[in-house]
This record gives sequence, C-alpha cells and structure tokens, in this order.
Amino acid sequence: MANHTEHIEDNSKKDFTKSWVSSSRFIFYLQVSCILAFVLGGCYNLYQHRYKGKPEVEIQSSSKYTPEYK
Repeated sequence: MANHTEHIEDNSKKDFTKSWVSSSRFIFYLQVSCILAFVLGGCYNLYQHRYKGKPEVEIQSSSKYTPEYK
C-alpha cells in the first residue's frame, strides 16, 4: 500500500453557524440595511403625503371679521 496522507480541511471556521464573528457581522449589516430601508420608506411616504398649500376656501360673508349682511 502506498502512503496516503489524507488532508482534511477544517471548515468549521468558514461555516456561518460556527463562526461567531462572521455571523455577528452579517446580522449587524442586515440590521443596518433594514433600518435604512424603513427610514427611506418613511421619508418617501411623508414626501408623498406632504402639505400641498393653502386651499381656496370660500367663507360666508356673515361670518367674516366685519360681517356683511343682506
């Protein structure tokens, strides 16, 4: 038999569930992106429902500061 040295790689450092550093980094960036998406969505919603200005409202002549009666 020939000498076979098997090379076994330790993939536990590369695994997402085993590595605390890579998983916490991923969760941090996921939280930042979710918060950014909610903030931008809220700003866009406020922009869509913004105050468009004073409407033209007709006021009865009898209810003005100096009322005008018929």
